Amino acid sequence: MLLLPTRCREFERCKYRKLIRKELQNLGRLKYLNRYFLQYKRYLIPGIVLTVISNFFAVYPAKIVGYALDLIVETLVIYRVAGGFSMQEEYYLFTLKAVGALAAIYLILALIKGIFMFFMRQTLVVMSRHIEFDLKNDIYKHYQKLDQAFFKRNNTGDLMTRIGEDVSKVRMYVGPALMYTVNLLVMIILVINGMITVSPMLTLYVLLPMPVMAVMIYYINSKVLKSSSIAQAKLSGLSSLAQEMFSGIRVIKSYNRSRFFAGIFNRRSEEYKDAGLNLIKYDALFFPVILFLIGLSTIITVYAGGNEVIAGRLNPGVIGEFIIYVNLLTWPVASVGWVSSIVQQAAASQDRINEFLQTKPEIVSAPEAIKPEIKGDIELKKVTFTYPDTGIQALKNISFQIEKGKTLGITGSTGSGKSTIAALICRLYDADSGSIELDGVDIRNMDLFHLRRSIGYVPQEVMLFSDKISENIAFGTHKKVEAEDWENAARQAGVYHNIMDFKEKFDTKIGERGVKLSGGQKQRISIARALINNPPILLFDDCLSAVDAETEDNILNYMLSASQGKTTLLISHKVGTLKRCDQILVLDGGQVSEYGTHDELMNNNGYYARIARLQSEPDTV
Repeated sequence: MLLLPTRCREFERCKYRKLIRKELQNLGRLKYLNRYFLQYKRYLIPGIVLTVISNFFAVYPAKIVGYALDLIVETLVIYRVAGGFSMQEEYYLFTLKAVGALAAIYLILALIKGIFMFFMRQTLVVMSRHIEFDLKNDIYKHYQKLDQAFFKRNNTGDLMTRIGEDVSKVRMYVGPALMYTVNLLVMIILVINGMITVSPMLTLYVLLPMPVMAVMIYYINSKVLKSSSIAQAKLSGLSSLAQEMFSGIRVIKSYNRSRFFAGIFNRRSEEYKDAGLNLIKYDALFFPVILFLIGLSTIITVYAGGNEVIAGRLNPGVIGEFIIYVNLLTWPVASVGWVSSIVQQAAASQDRINEFLQTKPEIVSAPEAIKPEIKGDIELKKVTFTYPDTGIQALKNISFQIEKGKTLGITGSTGSGKSTIAALICRLYDADSGSIELDGVDIRNMDLFHLRRSIGYVPQEVMLFSDKISENIAFGTHKKVEAEDWENAARQAGVYHNIMDFKEKFDTKIGERGVKLSGGQKQRISIARALINNPPILLFDDCLSAVDAETEDNILNYMLSASQGKTTLLISHKVGTLKRCDQILVLDGGQVSEYGTHDELMNNNGYYARIARLQSEPDTV
């Protein structure tokens, strides 16, 4: 029997230790933000000082109210005693003027408090906005440094969530949560000090409901936080479903699946509605609980204070003064649970942000990277590469050379390693073994920015931005360009006449991912983007797959004319494209299976000759 209380005490101590440990862990996750507090101490320190001053002017008026009530009570007593005497009227007028003066002082103090509170928010909240701005920029800059493998491991939605919602939750910690915490501490010190100096016993009675309020608000906030997270997740799923449905609306209609997806959307909407109603249920408890505990504290103040006044130990004005103190303490104490929830959310969000910020890019410039003039000789020496995210070996001990100004065509079956070669030359990945040299210099010893600026790369997946056509073409260069520059690039890519047919010509906005353009137009604008910078090396990764044979021939004429004197690597499945190349490389399973000119490979009667015959058949598309 005697062991039970001991175990209970041990359990309580263990519970509190876990709670303290959890809060310390939260603060540990948030220590990354200390650098920003130091950076913006010009806002932080004045903000704290202004908080102290504004709270002083918020607390002191309570004493003015107490003085005024005592003065009114004394006036009533003297007024009755002095009935029938001339001094009665004089004392009444004097008291009226005194109360009016106290009221004016009260209003002035309230105005001063409002002014300091305004400047307090203009420092601490403005600081939080600056930190939010810097944190988003730091995350975005770090994203730009990370390599291709990172973006394959992490989906776009997660990247956007960390730079958007997670940063917003962190801002709530460095702004409102910090402001309310400082405000709470200062207010408690000033109010309790003011209460104790008047009546320690009444102070004890008044403060009894406050811890209960803090615990209940914390409990309600934890429920609101959990329900809010569930509702947010449901809303996110609903939005993703709607976005996917709208993006694939043509497929949905052509397969007559509209009702099916409408049913799915309806079920997801019901789930979101239920989650939202559950959130409202807990959220609706917040104000009733606060109002109940305010009323309880007020009743205790009036009852206990009234007994003290009747006993002659306190003046009547003290009751009014204490009621104001109760109201001043209510919202800061109620914010304890809210602030705790914000800290927990911010700690979780900062933990997710730190995970990405601590990720180091694998592809970086060497400490003493060089910037040689790149002429265009490319050589791969025994290159082997395995994709880190899948473990698939794409290239096996591959070697070949492209001389400056020559055009090399690369073909092979799907998954044979064609696009991998282009990615390795651009150094989107590093080879596991072997080396890639430009003009005899290993690309790992070159400055990364200088290397990529010297290459015009057109990937398989065309990515155009929701902007003007001119801006999409100019995206390919870091130099200032004029209208004639993007017009020349468009001519070289064989898309100039298509652009001129648009009403707004080069000022045409192409919509999200170039939705207003055909597949062939998008590919040609992507080619123009690569040509505008006039780089010494051009890499075309199956960039003519969406055009017909006649258009392909026209574009190739433009491209080969534009690539005169440039080293060009053409990846394609079309023999019509490959036969224009000086040399053709055929890959099979990440290894070179054939190498030579078009005529030589046709005589070899291998893979290249087979696809050439298949593509020359009349019924082959």
